[in-house]
Amino acid sequence: MSTRDLVLAIDQGTTGSTCLLVDGALQVVAKHNHEFPQHFPQPGWVEHDPEQLWSSVVRAIADVMAKSGALAERIAAIGVTNQRETSLLWERRTGAPIHRAIVWQDRRTAARCEQLAAAGHGPRVRELTGLVLDPYFSATKLAWA
Repeated sequence: MSTRDLVLAIDQGTTGSTCLLVDGALQVVAKHNHEFPQHFPQPGWVEHDPEQLWSSVVRAIADVMAKSGALAERIAAIGVTNQRETSLLWERRTGAPIHRAIVWQDRRTAARCEQLAAAGHGPRVRELTGLVLDPYFSATKLAWA
């Protein structure tokens, strides 16, 4: 029976995915990063191919496990951090993405946010969500997609 003494930490970031394997003394046993391209189809637009993004996570995990020589059975916990407001929709039946992920930096919905603010919706959005109307947040991105 193996000891569960490692934590796998995954940071899925804007330019790549980093995986760390950390021991009980908080020492990094192994680390690996896989970058992926950003796509800029128009000025102010930033997108990620969801398959490339997912592949970067899988490869980072595989590489950190290979580097460490550790067995998966030793992993006690997995922590994940991500890009937060990057948004992706997928087809419910197939699980296939319907569009590239719209990255948190993307400004394509700025005009829609301005329209909503001009129509007086800013205070209500703030009341319901605690957020301001801004293209950074997901709601207008999801409406666009």
